[in-house]
Amino acid sequence: MTVSIRTIEVHAEGEPGRVVLDAQQWVEGDTIEERFAFCRDNLDHLRHLLLHEPRGYPATCAVLVLPPTDPAADAGVIVLEQGGFTPMSGSNTMCAVTGMLDAGVIEMVEPVTTVTLETAVGLVTAEARCENGRVVDVTVRNVPAFVVALDHPLDVPGLGSIPVDVVFGGQFFVQVRAEVLGVDLDPKNARELLDLGTRIKAAALEGISVRHPLNPDIDSVGLVMIYADPLESEGPGHNTVILPGALDRSPCGTGTCGRMAARVARGQLEVGETFEHRSILGTRFIGEVLGEIDIAGTAAILPAITGRTFITGRAEWVLDPDDPFPTGYTLGDFWP
Repeated sequence: MTVSIRTIEVHAEGEPGRVVLDAQQWVEGDTIEERFAFCRDNLDHLRHLLLHEPRGYPATCAVLVLPPTDPAADAGVIVLEQGGFTPMSGSNTMCAVTGMLDAGVIEMVEPVTTVTLETAVGLVTAEARCENGRVVDVTVRNVPAFVVALDHPLDVPGLGSIPVDVVFGGQFFVQVRAEVLGVDLDPKNARELLDLGTRIKAAALEGISVRHPLNPDIDSVGLVMIYADPLESEGPGHNTVILPGALDRSPCGTGTCGRMAARVARGQLEVGETFEHRSILGTRFIGEVLGEIDIAGTAAILPAITGRTFITGRAEWVLDPDDPFPTGYTLGDFWP
């Protein structure tokens, strides 16, 4: 039997998101936590089908849109990245909201449509600014972001001991200043940045223990960010996040939230202030610290991020029963 998957293709400040609108046919569970665990344990083949060749490429991400289990939410979302299922993603949340409004899953209201999404780390509110029947940008009021450690010494083979920030912004990050690594955040250095980030990620998985205070199943470092922040509060920050096999094309929403938490902890950013964060492509998210909160004894901030979104296509992806690559494939010429 031929498998057919309908998607809306969107990008948020350069990062592609494949929004799957009919995902409930594959996902089981009575709560979003159960659904996330089911996806992680049972649907890797679907993730590979959507993200690997011949239907995807190393920078492709996707979002499963589900009916909510929480009556306060308009929809549930589960994010698929090359490294696995992810509890939260800022750029993919922006893509999901844009895709749902474009497809009429949620009615578009101009000038602003407010959408509440159920994620594996809590409810997230998004405000889509709409003009002439299209989404212009999306502001995501993210889950609390917090610092685990600042300037934590991490031993990385070939690099020695380097200071890293360990933060949570929707998933756990290790974040390291570019000058510590002796590299500029320039597209021409993409291969070197990818290599450095991959080595740092391996060292972090080996040497850093993390656990979310409210969701103990979220217990590993998901991503590495290499950044160049201004030392004072003024001026934009620059970063790139290393995904498996590719650099994040966007400024990274959850990474920006974690970056803001670290800046607040250092006294470089205050409640009510904004923080402009630019990607390797020069696209930008505008972050804002809305407030501070305590979560199970951990000091955290309430972050928001705003970015532009653009519809790039509407697709029906098909898996023929005789296709020799039912979960796609990767080759070393393109995929590290």
